[in-house]
Amino acid sequence: MSGNEATPDYVAELKSRSEKEPIAAFLGMRLVELSPGYSKVTMKLKPEHLNFNGMVFGGIVMALADQAFAYGSNSLSLPSLATQFNIHLIAGAAPGDELTAECRVVRSGRRVGISEMTVTNQAGKLIAKATGTTIPVKS
Repeated sequence: MSGNEATPDYVAELKSRSEKEPIAAFLGMRLVELSPGYSKVTMKLKPEHLNFNGMVFGGIVMALADQAFAYGSNSLSLPSLATQFNIHLIAGAAPGDELTAECRVVRSGRRVGISEMTVTNQAGKLIAKATGTTIPVKS
């Protein structure tokens, strides 16, 4: 892309899609902020999110981080597909907690995108940190 070409704005399209997304509705996720290269998604944890040890299932935390990752990366290159996702679960969360996942795109190129995600609770406590890689899909 040359320096004088406009970057497409996918934010409005993604916001519209977010209202009808099945997995987000099923898990109770809500897109609260989206701008090019940044997204914020929230989710209130329920007793149904516990595993057999009585702790919040790590896959729920990962799903929230992944949702923010999807919005953030696709806000710059739509569609983009995840090729790698790495998460570090740092602290536990509990039913009733309101988790917030934020994605910041570090690089969005013609061949690869790299993003960093954080998940915090309502008190700002860090629950997880993640990184992800995407590839843009040309139609």
